Amino acid sequence: MRPELASLLEKYEQRILGQNMNLRLLLSAILAGGHVLIEGVPGTGKTQMVRTLATLLGGDFNRIQFTPDLLPSDITGSMIYNMKEGRFETLKGPVFTNVLLADEINRTPAKTQAALLEAMEEKQVTIQGETYKLPEVFFVVATQNPIEFEGTYRLPEAQQDRFLFKLSIDFPAFNDEKNVVKQVVEQKFYNDVASSVLDLTTFLSIRNEIEKVILGDGVLDYIMQIVRKTRESETIRFGASTRAAISIAKAAQAWAYLAGRDYITPDDVKLVSKPALRHRIQLSPHAELEGITIDEIIEKLVGSVPVPR
Repeated sequence: MRPELASLLEKYEQRILGQNMNLRLLLSAILAGGHVLIEGVPGTGKTQMVRTLATLLGGDFNRIQFTPDLLPSDITGSMIYNMKEGRFETLKGPVFTNVLLADEINRTPAKTQAALLEAMEEKQVTIQGETYKLPEVFFVVATQNPIEFEGTYRLPEAQQDRFLFKLSIDFPAFNDEKNVVKQVVEQKFYNDVASSVLDLTTFLSIRNEIEKVILGDGVLDYIMQIVRKTRESETIRFGASTRAAISIAKAAQAWAYLAGRDYITPDDVKLVSKPALRHRIQLSPHAELEGITIDEIIEKLVGSVPVPR
């Protein structure tokens, strides 16, 4: 791993306390070229987590608060008439950035959700018939509140599948939470941490290095067996798609790189499997009645697949 990336990770963990695993997974996702869905109750630092990552990378950051009256053009942009010039001009929306926080994505109707998800997949948007490319580094983090369902629009499974990871943000440990409160009250935010560590050119060169991390045939077979097991389990109604296998492989490459290796191990696959699968499978009715969680099913399923030697 490059020294600049190690420095970025160190500063990231200094600034956001009590979420080390999620910080590494978030960094792995952007390095792998994917997007992330975050589920967590309000007030757990999700916005700060994403904003800080954008700052450390030296990229632009935008935030969209999703509401029931949000239109697709509020995300992508629109054409406006310039009376002074006597012509129409393109007004680009907040999607034209490097890191985009889509806050409470399940509060807006499917049509608006789809506008963002199309941009995520195609890396471009169309405004009045004209196509515009998004930045080469384009990372979307969407959040949703797991405890409030009134006035929300559930994100369809096919659209959830567009996200590389689904992360669950929980409350930090006692001492970490205490230190967060202390930092805010005493306004000790470590200004040096909030400055950029990388630039986007360096980041793209690191991403190219990650693509060269070796995925052996044995490890690839291991990934395929895990994904295919999700389609055979009686506790799962719908198993994971081929995109899930690709996501695990790409995420494992990034995780291995962060660990300072140029090859993927089965342990890398195990670690990224849970966040890569938890939003891609549906439990069967009897499993839901028994109170079994998706994470428990994934752990059991991954543990049942023989580890390659």
